[in-house]
Amino acid sequence: MPTNRAFIYSLRDIVKDFVSFLIVWYRLIAKISYAIFTRFESVKDLLVGFLYRQRGRFAKPFVHTSMMGLSAAGVMLAPVVASNHPNFFQDAQQAQTPIILLASTQVEPESTDLTQKVRDKILKYTVEPGDTLSSISKKFDISVDTILWQNDLTERSTIRPGQSLEILPVSGIAHKVGRGDTIYSIAKKYKANAQAMVDFPFNTFSDDETFGLTVGQILIVPDGVEPAAPAVIAPIAPSGQFTPRVGTNPGTGKFIWPTAGVISQGFSWYHKGIDIANPNYPPIVAADSGVVTVAGWVDNTGYGNRVMIDHGNGYITLYGHMSRVSVSVGQRVGKGQLIGYVGSTGRSTGPHVHFEIRNSGGGFNNPFGFLK
Repeated sequence: MPTNRAFIYSLRDIVKDFVSFLIVWYRLIAKISYAIFTRFESVKDLLVGFLYRQRGRFAKPFVHTSMMGLSAAGVMLAPVVASNHPNFFQDAQQAQTPIILLASTQVEPESTDLTQKVRDKILKYTVEPGDTLSSISKKFDISVDTILWQNDLTERSTIRPGQSLEILPVSGIAHKVGRGDTIYSIAKKYKANAQAMVDFPFNTFSDDETFGLTVGQILIVPDGVEPAAPAVIAPIAPSGQFTPRVGTNPGTGKFIWPTAGVISQGFSWYHKGIDIANPNYPPIVAADSGVVTVAGWVDNTGYGNRVMIDHGNGYITLYGHMSRVSVSVGQRVGKGQLIGYVGSTGRSTGPHVHFEIRNSGGGFNNPFGFLK
């Protein structure tokens, strides 16, 4: 019995000593770990402070070194992964193959068309056979009007192979800066947006803060519109040119203005003459000598009261929308003779004369090319 009791006491002492050992060991490990962590934090703070003081001078080398380390680790680990998983890379390659083949079948050849590239300046384009203003506008993605304005052309102008045209980078106007010009005055002149001029990437300014301009520089005005030409005043023939009921010779082919007023509409493909408007209903004279073939509102058409004169030289003139007609069919009239008065009869919205110069074969001519 005493022997058993001694054994129990001895076992208790062993357990007690073992627990004490574990406690001491735990404290030692905690102390060492704390010391390592403290030194790590000190080194990290030192490194961060060094990089901060250098203002990122070593940031790129640090990142590059880290990436190189990761890449090297990947290279070293790749054989291990490959040996443990022999089908990994093969499966990945097979999974990607259909995507690569699909992409290769959809790739289109690169275009070398210079017209599709960003244009930073005005180009010189030589007209090729078959070119039209419309096809050129589509080729360079600008409006037909832009081509007309930049090259001093009109809607009735024709282009020929070999002709050189200036092509703007965008639809709009190219403005040569003059003294006193500002982006705001230029924008107002061309009914454009000043901000669009500033935003156009190839417009430059002498001062980017105030958008200063240099006299003589070319400024692109996106979506600008050419200002309308000043109203043309049609002069009436002096009274000394009136030659009532005289002259049996054919017309001279040189036409005078039939009345005075403002040009309210020009010649176009849908408007075969010009309109001379005048709210005072002034007299209308024969633009050249000839024989009256039509007088009055004879067929109830949109011309209203009208006079037509055959000049005997291949030309016929028409004067429409008259308020009164002062001649009769078959009557011979001289250049400058009174034939009626401005009105608003027929398809008309206000007092004016619609004036046409026709060919005897049925064609129409732009009166601006004939009037003196």
